Order: sequence, then C-alpha cells, then structure tokens
Amino acid sequence: MIHVIRKMKAAVSHKLAAAKDAAARLVFRGRRTLSESAGEGYIDTAIKILLAVVIGALLLAGLYALFGETVLPTLVQRIKDMFNYAG
Repeated sequence: MIHVIRKMKAAVSHKLAAAKDAAARLVFRGRRTLSESAGEGYIDTAIKILLAVVIGALLLAGLYALFGETVLPTLVQRIKDMFNYAG
C-alpha cells in the first residue's frame, strides 16, 4: 500500500513540474513575441494600404477636375467648330 502511495505521489509531482514548465515556456514565448521589433506588422501594412487609397483618390479627383473644367469644354468647342458648316 505504501508503495502505491509513493508511486502516486511521484506521478503527481512529475505532472505538477511538467505543468509549471509548460506555463513558464508559455510566459517566455509571450514576452519574446511582444518584445520583438523585427519584421512587418499588420499596422505597417494597413498604413501602406491607407496611403495608397488616399493618394489614388487625390489623383482621381485631380484628373476629374482637369478633364471636367479644362479639357472637355475646349474639346466640345473644337468639335462644334469642326462640324460648323454655316461659317
């Protein structure tokens, strides 16, 4: 009976030590992950995408303003002048 109790005590002690080691490894891995500063993160990628969208929208707005106010009215006038048979 004493042999069984000692065996149980040793097994429980072994499992408890394994659980402590696993928890320590998990804490160490978490600290290491949070302290890393290398590589490209999600925030960097999001900022790049946001900048690309904003610059694209500004470029489109500029082209729309250029064609809407400068190019198209003169183009319409030139086409009317080309097909003006009266004069």
